[in-house]
Amino acid sequence: MENFQPYQQEETIDLKALFFKFTRFWYLFAISIFIALLVAFLFNKYTKPVYEVKTMVMVKDDKSKLDPSALLGLGFTGQQQNLQNEIGVLMSYSLSQRTMKQMGFEVSYYVEDGLISKEVYRSSPYEVEIDFTRLQAVSLPYNLTFVDHTTFKIESEGELISTYDYNTSEMVGEPIEKVRWSGTFKFGEWVDNGFNRFRILLNDRFDPDAEITGQNKFIFNDYKSLLNVFRGFKIEPINREASIIEISLRGNIKEKSADFLNKLTQVYLQRSLDKKNQIAENTIEFIDRQLVDIQDSLSKAEIDLQDFQTRNEFMNLDFQSEQVFEYVKDLEKQKAELMVKNKYYRSLQAYIQSNLDELTKLVAPSAMGIEDPLLNRLVQELVNLSANRAEQLFSSTEKHPLIVSIDSQILNTKKTLLENISNIIHNSDITISDLNRQIGDLDKQLNKLPVTQRLLVGYTRKFHLSDAIYTFLMQKRAEAQITKASNLPDNEVIDTAISNLGTLVFPKKSLNYTIALLLGLLIPVAYVLGRDYLNDKVVDRKDIEKATKFAIVGQIMHSSKDSQLVVADSPKSSISESFRSVRTNVEYLMKGKEKSTILITADMVSAGKTFVSINMASIYAMYGKKTVLLGFDLRKPKIYQDFGVSNTAGLSTYLINKHTLDEIIQPSGKVDNFDLIMAGPVPPNPAELIASDKCAELFRELRERYDYIIVDTPPVGLVTDAFLLMRHTDVNLFIVRQNYTHKKIFESIIKDIEDRDISMGILVNDVRLGGGYGYGYGYGYGYGYGYGYGYGYGYGYGYGYYTDEQKDDNPSFFKRLLNKI
Repeated sequence: MENFQPYQQEETIDLKALFFKFTRFWYLFAISIFIALLVAFLFNKYTKPVYEVKTMVMVKDDKSKLDPSALLGLGFTGQQQNLQNEIGVLMSYSLSQRTMKQMGFEVSYYVEDGLISKEVYRSSPYEVEIDFTRLQAVSLPYNLTFVDHTTFKIESEGELISTYDYNTSEMVGEPIEKVRWSGTFKFGEWVDNGFNRFRILLNDRFDPDAEITGQNKFIFNDYKSLLNVFRGFKIEPINREASIIEISLRGNIKEKSADFLNKLTQVYLQRSLDKKNQIAENTIEFIDRQLVDIQDSLSKAEIDLQDFQTRNEFMNLDFQSEQVFEYVKDLEKQKAELMVKNKYYRSLQAYIQSNLDELTKLVAPSAMGIEDPLLNRLVQELVNLSANRAEQLFSSTEKHPLIVSIDSQILNTKKTLLENISNIIHNSDITISDLNRQIGDLDKQLNKLPVTQRLLVGYTRKFHLSDAIYTFLMQKRAEAQITKASNLPDNEVIDTAISNLGTLVFPKKSLNYTIALLLGLLIPVAYVLGRDYLNDKVVDRKDIEKATKFAIVGQIMHSSKDSQLVVADSPKSSISESFRSVRTNVEYLMKGKEKSTILITADMVSAGKTFVSINMASIYAMYGKKTVLLGFDLRKPKIYQDFGVSNTAGLSTYLINKHTLDEIIQPSGKVDNFDLIMAGPVPPNPAELIASDKCAELFRELRERYDYIIVDTPPVGLVTDAFLLMRHTDVNLFIVRQNYTHKKIFESIIKDIEDRDISMGILVNDVRLGGGYGYGYGYGYGYGYGYGYGYGYGYGYGYGYYTDEQKDDNPSFFKRLLNKI
């Protein structure tokens, strides 16, 4: 018999089939989405939020500094180098530590918020004042309970508690193994439990009229632990060309993070200002040291002059003597200024020689009124090189070529500067000696004056000399103070960190709900698709089409009835109509024959071959055709039980010539034109009986009496009986039971049948609503067989045109959905 080929279509994703497949598991989607959204809700509610606050600082380019990297072609150049250096300063541990010590974060306050402890900042109704002169236990939690408006109860418990010295910022001694303590105190009373010394004060946020409830907690923090939290800020330029940097910090409390960033930038700007004020402060300090001596000399000279004038009668000098005196006074004023400058030169020389690496105490020559351009340039160059070296060390090591180059320049500049200072001191000494010679010559002239006038001139000269030095120093001190007061930081804060502008970066609530919704959808999808992928049973039409080229001649719906005789008992049911459709399709396989022998087999037991055989025979008999059903499962006969007939005489007794054909034929008693031939007693050699000539004679006689012969055989995967019977049949049907037939076994057996060149049609049995077969698992799928016949168009078996005797009073969600569709 020629093989019947189905109409082949290109394999595509069947969206409608996927929709029905997923809709069948609607409850999984509902449960999964609910659980996923619930987890997202709990995660958003109980996860500590993380906020990000930002501040912006403009770094001004210091063009006065030398740029050795530009000369050598190393690293960054110009503005970029300065920007990177300033970023290094901001990221330095020392700057963060200075900032933290000014923040007042030594105590953290918490309140109980449901199942978690929530840190509060600037909203606690009380404050803890620490005695910083004592060692304090850190990371030891204290639970505070308000007894009334004046009294509180406090208790603490912890293990391996460290002791911390806030003055040195270091841990002291070994950790305390276990702490367990409690007590009751009044607000404002010092608490000293041997681990900490502090007192608790109520602040203006305390409301005495409010009900005191809830659990409060506080804990002492060490600076290192705090820095580990707050040094996680990031610094990035807003773009490549700009010198504006953005500093961002993430934390659980945005107000606390904003305060830290603002204090950080404040300390950073103050550091820059202090650096600029250092020269003025050094100048003032140097002048103050000189004023200590000169004030004593000036006071003594003033007192001596007054005493002399009191003891002696005042007399005026003649004009010539007055001229000499004024000239001497002018020379001594010059000498006084030179002596101060000479003293500065020697101090500068000694400082540079003894402080090769620390130039913070240098006094600028210009601050002392020294206008020597070479000296001023060398000192400024040395200061700039030293500052540049310190900044480069933030991002480089001392062995870096750039640092080595700067060190070489510093050494050469120091040598040149010391040589210049030595020359200036030598020239200054010569000038002072010349002034002393001129003053000595004038003194000879003044010595010719009377004794009283000569003494008056001496006292007056001493007074004016000290006064000139004092006036000069005070003038330079005032200039230094003005310079210090007019200094401004090099850099500028563009935007301060504002807590209200802080953005929530974690958890992202809307994103979490979106992810939860997607997971709630994807998990059931993965389950359904994975279930099908891992399922080794035949579920879908495609499973059959992949395994064989044989045509699918139809499908039989699942029967929920107890009886096997569903067609006879319910001729108008949907399942009866499916057998009619199969009957129509089989007629195409018969190729116009009036009579036909149809064999029905399967790969394993319980596939439903007997059920199909009984109802196929019933449907042909109801069609008015004389039909006989042969129970050729000689090894395990059971058809007789369904019809309630005798099995004492049957095929086995006929094949051994114990009974005649007429003796083994029995009417079904259910449908007209429907006869039965039972298997009979189980023989010891069923295969031999089937292969005998008597079996061939049986089929010849039955073809003369009946229009249709339906042969129920044993499973072809277990015994060879079905293959022996196929020589007598016109149409062979292989039963595949949905969600029962094993794919691998089916593929193996059907390949064997193909190799034997045996024609076969596939009949799918036990197809359930929403069970996974085709569109809606059987409903609404058109099976084209090359003849233009489509089976199963639309949903409606038993729900419209046809009727099932057993009405479903509680249809499933899937059925109700299909009814609406």
